[in-house]
Amino acid sequence: MSAMTIRILLVDDHAILREGLAALLNGVDGMQVIGQAGDGATAIDLYRNLLPDVVICDLRMVPMDGTEVTSTIRAEFPAARVILLTTYDTDEEVFRGLRAGASSYLLKDVEPAQLIDTVHAVYAGRKAIDPSIAAKLAEHVASDALTARQLEVLRSLAEGRSNIEIANTLYISEGTVKAHIKAILQKLGARDRTQAVTIGIKRGLIREL
Repeated sequence: MSAMTIRILLVDDHAILREGLAALLNGVDGMQVIGQAGDGATAIDLYRNLLPDVVICDLRMVPMDGTEVTSTIRAEFPAARVILLTTYDTDEEVFRGLRAGASSYLLKDVEPAQLIDTVHAVYAGRKAIDPSIAAKLAEHVASDALTARQLEVLRSLAEGRSNIEIANTLYISEGTVKAHIKAILQKLGARDRTQAVTIGIKRGLIREL
């Protein structure tokens, strides 16, 4: 193994998919799969023992999903480079993964050449985000402009509270609540309270009750 070989840890609870990825990556000059894990706990143990250059991890696993694996590894090894793979690209999952510290987020139907390019980019210390996901990220940044108080109001809306109930809970006037709701609708591009809650859940700002 040359000094320039990128050492990769694969994490997926489907053995067939792991083996397929391993065959692909081991066939690339300068890459070697040094370990495989079928669950999150094993992945974390293998990372500690092997210290791979790049981790390619399935997002949807049980009981510990890819986001938890990423955050746990990066809490102990801040320089860890993780690529998350999934069959889904819902807003909440994308941003949970990126916030956990993932360097890249790819769909499982990614072309082999793009996956290989992504491994090289992540190994070099760069973020490698699919253009469609980057668009979601840009959209999400705008919603992140909600203030802490506006997020509290949005959560209260999700709980079905009236303006006066929100005012009493947050110790603010009903007029202030109305002003916050107006700002929330504008920032999220929502036409009404119900749509604001739907958008908030979709973007991971609040959790569905």
